[in-house]
Amino acid sequence: MMSTLINGKEVSLLLRENIKSETALLKDRYNKVPKLAVILVGNNPASQTYVNSKGKAALECGFEYKDYLLSENTSEAELINLVNTLNNDESVNGILVQLPLPKHINEEKVINTIKSEKDVDGFSPYNTGLLAIGEDCLMPCTPAGILELLKYYNISTVGKRVCVIGRSNIVGKPIALMLMQKGWDATVTVCNSKTENLTEETKRADIIIAAIGKPNFLKGDMVSDGAVVIDVGINRVEDKTKKKGYRIVGDCDFDSLVDKCSFITPVPGGVGPMTITLLMNNTLKAFKNHLEK
Repeated sequence: MMSTLINGKEVSLLLRENIKSETALLKDRYNKVPKLAVILVGNNPASQTYVNSKGKAALECGFEYKDYLLSENTSEAELINLVNTLNNDESVNGILVQLPLPKHINEEKVINTIKSEKDVDGFSPYNTGLLAIGEDCLMPCTPAGILELLKYYNISTVGKRVCVIGRSNIVGKPIALMLMQKGWDATVTVCNSKTENLTEETKRADIIIAAIGKPNFLKGDMVSDGAVVIDVGINRVEDKTKKKGYRIVGDCDFDSLVDKCSFITPVPGGVGPMTITLLMNNTLKAFKNHLEK
């Protein structure tokens, strides 16, 4: 069996075109566009790259965009004051604080300060609660991107066994909650690094979502023929043949899986491109919600 590669870049571009078109229509009607504010504390190179990508995507979609680049020594109180200023700014529809934050700042406290209607990362307790009970909300971007990929490739989850490996608040828990909802109707098992007989769980699954943060963790002998594998992992592994001295791999051992699966996401180019696009989608949604008030 040869897998169908799930092309996240292609799906992401199509969704962005839709976001761009809808934004243009709203601008014509209201003479306003969504505005995204992104806060970066410190000089983490990976975080700087992510922030730049988000800014570029926002401008491509026709949004207004503003980044706030703060020093590593910014205090927790100063950061929270900035978040509150943006909370009270009617022109700002989405607020994102780039993680991780420096160790002297309580991430949970900062995230919880963001107004739920502007929480375009979908991390606030309020949005998490709405997600848990199946109400409309701003959903975490990576899990929402996974759903879009499943829809685009007509991969049904109705009545299917889904095994989620990883229980983070960013991916594992929310994707499990989403797939349990009516309409998706999956039977979901959430596993973690301490799950006993993990291979028994993965072999039983029709769809496996790997988000455990361990390079090449899921092997071909851990899945059944025809399974769908969604790889959320982004891991650096040493590779002296590469200019940077490393290469990016997922949580799945692609080479041992590709001939067993019906569908599989590559890394890079699978789930990754969807995350920023769904962030744009959340910002547009927050803008439309504000217009309806």
